Amino acid sequence: MARASRVSVVFRGLWRVPQVLWSCTRRTTSFVMRRTQERPWLFFVGPALLILGFFLVYPSVATVWRSFYGRGATLFGDIRYVGLDNWRYVFTHPTMTGALRNNALWVGVFTMTTVGLGTALAVLLDRVRYERILKSVIFVPAAISYVGASVIWRFMYAYRPAGMPQIGVLNALVVALGGEPQGWLLLRPWVNNLLLIVVAIWIWTGFCMVIMSAAYKNIPKQLLEASRIDGANEWQTFRKVILPLLWPTATVVGVTMVVQVLKTFDVVYVMTNGAFETEVVANRMYKEMFNFRNYGRASAIAVALFLFLVPFMVVNVRRFTGQGGAR
Repeated sequence: MARASRVSVVFRGLWRVPQVLWSCTRRTTSFVMRRTQERPWLFFVGPALLILGFFLVYPSVATVWRSFYGRGATLFGDIRYVGLDNWRYVFTHPTMTGALRNNALWVGVFTMTTVGLGTALAVLLDRVRYERILKSVIFVPAAISYVGASVIWRFMYAYRPAGMPQIGVLNALVVALGGEPQGWLLLRPWVNNLLLIVVAIWIWTGFCMVIMSAAYKNIPKQLLEASRIDGANEWQTFRKVILPLLWPTATVVGVTMVVQVLKTFDVVYVMTNGAFETEVVANRMYKEMFNFRNYGRASAIAVALFLFLVPFMVVNVRRFTGQGGAR
């Protein structure tokens, strides 16, 4: 009998385990729900903030901190504090001043050309019968990676000595016209940089055209008809009516292109790797980090590049905020 009593007690104890677990679960759920109702950001926004902090804020702070130290791969290793030496290198060393000069050239030529060509193509192709087909063809380079486009254009600029068959399209045309083949990517400092910029223009013009085309099609046709009725020719209509209405969109596209071109790396890396005075800031940062293992100097270049981008990012954010408020 005593043994049967002990078994009964054990079974009753086991039966109460699910009840206790259920009670604990209900209490925990009730607590979580109350806390969720009181502070929803803690449970919904909190994880996102933690992820952003770990993958965005911490690397940014660590990069700024690292820019004041010398060589060394580890963040908290035996590295030497060098103060502003890395920053002095960024703004005074001939290699970096040349890279900054090339980046300025990229910003000016690339931005004006892509936005200008995109706007002109958007307006001109609007009247063409096969508009969609032509725009699709022009947009195709935007779907090609920078590396793929760079390989294509390396064949375009390929050079062989005079008397040998030219595999480069540009030199083949020059030889066919009676000229001498040129090592186009060796013509420093301006010709080779401009030819590299052409590659980026070929990639991004289609993107600009699509955005500007959407803005152009939103212009009321009554305004264009009214200007023509008043005696304005096509150029006057474009300059006095179309261009002012497209200006806000062109500004946003232009700022976007500036942000893109300040970060340019792939075209230069694949085609010249910064040789022959074609160095740009992002390519120099890559070399300092992975070729020379100077993480402090690379961090300073990265922070400087970010500071160059901040004003343009602020302009874009303010414009988007203003448009949202207008709606």
